[in-house]
Amino acid sequence: MENKNYVVVTDYIEANTGKDVSDALQQIINDNPHKTIYFPDGEYVLAKPICTPADPRIAVSLELSCFAIIKAADGWDSPEALVRMGGIYPFNSITIPGSNYHFKGGIIDGNGVANGISVDSGRETLISHVSIKNTQIGIHVKRGANNGSSDSDIEMVNVVGNNKENSVGVFLEGYDNTVRNMRIASVQTGILMKSAGNSLRDIHPLFIYGGEVDQSKSIAFDDQSWGNNWYSYCYSDEMATGFRFKGGATPIFQHCFGMWYSNRGVKYVGFECEEGKFAASICNANIALRGDCANRAFLKVSESGGLGIVENPIFTPENCDDETYKDYLVGHVVHRN
Repeated sequence: MENKNYVVVTDYIEANTGKDVSDALQQIINDNPHKTIYFPDGEYVLAKPICTPADPRIAVSLELSCFAIIKAADGWDSPEALVRMGGIYPFNSITIPGSNYHFKGGIIDGNGVANGISVDSGRETLISHVSIKNTQIGIHVKRGANNGSSDSDIEMVNVVGNNKENSVGVFLEGYDNTVRNMRIASVQTGILMKSAGNSLRDIHPLFIYGGEVDQSKSIAFDDQSWGNNWYSYCYSDEMATGFRFKGGATPIFQHCFGMWYSNRGVKYVGFECEEGKFAASICNANIALRGDCANRAFLKVSESGGLGIVENPIFTPENCDDETYKDYLVGHVVHRN
């Protein structure tokens, strides 16, 4: 590929050899500041992580062709992700040209053990149009340099995990991220958040039976923060718990959906508030509780009281074993057929 605006990795290394190319790729990154580094179709095996600089003066972006694969080598033993965005030369800026870098396209293959992509430093990092497979953690956004804010944007990403215990699609530790248009499967937890200020839209975690994951422990959206997060058109599919959050926190759920296509599970809960009083806002949520299952609830709350609301929920009350939702109901229940 002859394009002087891109640095093409196959001008320096060969794809599809099955050999570790992590050192060679890191050298290409180090030698080409302010360049987009392009991976043509083929497989690139890594025995250790590669890191991009967060410093805007030497930052790079990584772009992969549709069928370019970055894969963890057999015997991978690093706790870090295959690709660490901002993993070297940490920096905190949005104003210096080069501060907004990205990872785009291709396939990340964790080989059943590795994490996929992490955002270690920098701000307004973009991850888009990538298929992440066989990972323990698909994407990990770490605490950012801006008082914990990472301000990352994740969109149009598909994650299929390794179906192992404690597997996660997206793990948000840094604050103030946007995540949208994602499908996530074969994980215990779809989205795990330990931060606030995050906006989530059109996210679809799906539980797949098999592997090492206990269905009763599966959670589509696990919000462990004590602050504000926003959910819009998010969809829990076959996960035991759709949306779990802390008492006292004030997440907002708008037009969210949960359903179970089988009765093989042991828990069917749309929203669960733990460790305190319910203070969330749940508006127009559609929870398809089954009539042939036990342990069913639109809403479970660990402590009575609280000033949260459940506005115009859509579900079948006859299929609900817990009437807690009535304590917070605004409007009326819209009955599902």
